[in-house]
Parts: sequence; C-alpha cells; structure tokens
Amino acid sequence: MIRNFTQVRADLVSKPSSWLVTGAAGFIGSHLLQTLLGLGQRVVAMDNFATGYRRNLDQVRDLVGPEAWSRCRFLEADIRDADACAAACQGAEYVLHQAALGSVPRSIEDPLTSNAANVTGFVNMAWGAHKAGVRRFVYASSSAVYGDHPDLPKVEERIGGPLSPYAVTKFVNEVYGEVFARCYGLRPVGLRYFNVFGPRQDPDGAYAAVIPRWIASLIKGEPILINGDGETSRDFCYIANVVQANILAAVNGGPGEGQQVFNVALNQRTTLNELFALLRDRLLGEFPHLRGCTPVYREFRAGDVRHSQADITKARTQLGYEPTHDIAAGLDESLAWYKANVVR
Repeated sequence: MIRNFTQVRADLVSKPSSWLVTGAAGFIGSHLLQTLLGLGQRVVAMDNFATGYRRNLDQVRDLVGPEAWSRCRFLEADIRDADACAAACQGAEYVLHQAALGSVPRSIEDPLTSNAANVTGFVNMAWGAHKAGVRRFVYASSSAVYGDHPDLPKVEERIGGPLSPYAVTKFVNEVYGEVFARCYGLRPVGLRYFNVFGPRQDPDGAYAAVIPRWIASLIKGEPILINGDGETSRDFCYIANVVQANILAAVNGGPGEGQQVFNVALNQRTTLNELFALLRDRLLGEFPHLRGCTPVYREFRAGDVRHSQADITKARTQLGYEPTHDIAAGLDESLAWYKANVVR
C-alpha cells in the first residue's frame, strides 16, 4: 500500500534518515532542505553558487532554527567535480539531485556549459550515488523532454523530439537513469517538473522564470513583456507540490527495480494572459499604479512549446502524490514573500 505524504512525514520524524540535496542554495533545493530539516532529517547540502544564493541558505537557517540547522552540513562544490560528488554521497541514504543549469534560452546561447552541468554533472552524481550504495536517487527532469509531441495532457510514456539543448540534457539524464538502473542496480526516479514557482525563486536576470519576473515588474511598475499572443499555456506547479513529490519519490519510489519517471504538476493549464490577470488582480489593492496596466506583446521565443499540461495519474497512483496547492493558492503564498523581498 502506497503511503501518503502525511504518513511518510510521520515515518521520517520517527526514524530520521540521511539525505544529500544538490543545488541546495537554489530555489527548489532550499525548499527541500527546509522541509527535511523541519522533519528532523540529517542533510548534506551541496551547491557551487552558480545560480544559487547564500541568502537562501540564510533564510532556511532562520526559518528552521539553530537545533534543526545543526543537522545540516554544507558542502561548497561543483557537480562537474566527480570526486566532490563521490564524497558528498558518502553516508547518504537518499539523494535529491536538483543541481543543474536551467533555462531554454540559456542553453541555446551556451549549450556547452549547460551540457557540462546537466549531463556530466548528472553522471558524476549518479556514479557517486551508486558507489555509495544509496537507497534512492531522485533527480530533477523536466517537461521539456516532451518537446514537439502534440498530445495534451502529457503522459510519461509518450515524448517527442527535443526543441532546445536544455531539453536534450534532461532527456539524456533519463536515458542515463535507465542505463544506471540496468548496469549498476541504481534506483533512479526522474521527476518531470512543469513550471515550478514559489518563494525564493529569483526574479532577476535574463533567465528568470515568468512568475517571479512578472511579480517584481508589477511591484516596480515596469512593463510586462509577453512572448507571442499570450495564449501560450503552462501547467504552473507550486513549490510545496514539488517538495512533496521529491520526498515521496525517495521513500515510496514506485514499483520495480528499474528507473521510474513521473510528471510533477497539477494537470491544469493557465495561459500567460490569465496569469497576468491573476497577478495584477492580487497586487492591485496594494499597488494602485497597476490599475489599467496591460502587457506588451512581442515575438514568440525560439525553443518554447505552445502548450503544456501534465497527466499526473502515474504520480498519484504509484507515489501517493496529491497536490496541495493550485496556482491561485500558490500565488497567494508566494506574493507575501515577494512583497517583503523585492526592492521597490
């Protein structure tokens, strides 16, 4: 019988385990770190600060308190360093591998660096996890692997051709996951994230995700730029759902000894025009300059898929995954953090 998240959390509190979280200073990694420490777990947190921030670790430390923070050991290291990966995996029962270089546009501009981090780094981590004998190796895949496959909602067994170097790297991760399961007995679980958002997601820089970037721009009174006509749609997934999926994947893992791959999302679609209205309406009471605000439309962006929506039946039935936040609830929780942390 598959345990639900409430049962898994209770089990972890009663019998703590040792975890490795890569990319722990990043957006998703820092939330995993916060949750695990809050559940009484022992965590090695690894990051090289290429895209993560020390301030994220500082916020986690302040939120969990000194006793919980004492169970965290931070390792500043790069996943492209095989020896560092092997050392980080020693003693870990579960590995949550989040470290990567995200962003389709970044990969188009610089495919070599994306490949080095996302492919070589993945192999280093998987090999280190195998040599250390970890129970479960959970890694961040992406909805980008669906590429040009037209069907909606997206089902794990049917993917298309990749549309960007970033998509290729995540597809290769899944191929390597299969090979490591067959050749070495590693038990990988790939989680195909669909447009994750939430507190601590960076709103700045050329590769910022749409939700944090738009929140910051709306607060500051800057123009909102939409690539295309605004009817492009995404399955936006709040960070609490992603944390749940990672922990369930590690502990429940899915059936069988080979690799498992799961969609992590809501099975809902929100267009960019709808997203703009959701954000503007929530901010309007506190920021009256948004009254009458409309977006600026420009050309479609290379490498972007038109629509994205996940079938989450497999995660529900095999992991016990049950999203707790839809996009509205996630935005409500996120906005408080952005209001406090975005400089106006």
